[in-house]
Amino acid sequence: MQRAPVQEALQATERQLKALMLESMAGNQVACQGFLRAVAPHLRGFLRRRMGRWPDEVEDLVQEALLAIHHQRHTYDVSAPLTSWLYAITRYKLIDWLRRHARQDALNVPLDDEDELFASGDIEAADARRELDKALALLSEQQRAAITHTKLDGWSVRETATALSISEASVKVAVHRGLKTLAGKLRNLR
Repeated sequence: MQRAPVQEALQATERQLKALMLESMAGNQVACQGFLRAVAPHLRGFLRRRMGRWPDEVEDLVQEALLAIHHQRHTYDVSAPLTSWLYAITRYKLIDWLRRHARQDALNVPLDDEDELFASGDIEAADARRELDKALALLSEQQRAAITHTKLDGWSVRETATALSISEASVKVAVHRGLKTLAGKLRNLR
């Protein structure tokens, strides 16, 4: 039953974006700016879901994708769905980024004893996770969840607020106070 409202919202978004795109293609600069502003959050979400390992790179890729969309808008076939075209360009930008990233990793000098490196790395990661879990256990449930979602899982404040059924301001306050509490307690341990 809830599928119909979601489908309607997606179709409304498609219509709104397509109208802005067509005006932009006709030379309306205000519509062009409005189109790019309206598309950015969709691309950000699309990339955030695919780049969990590199959350800091999402905004750069959003900008690259917006630039490519702007430069390639003359290739858009108005009879095709706009969002499919947008996500295809964004996906290609992501693939390009991943290729560049893989090439940079390949340039790193490999270590002779990889097994020892990975074994110690796994132990260090497990130790770090255990320490992090202990530190987070010192916080209230809301602070712990807000920090985990926003700082560790890479969720947006809005996504975290929705998941925790609290306001975005409450998420920001919980993260701020939680981090401040952690910093104070860690300082006292030294």
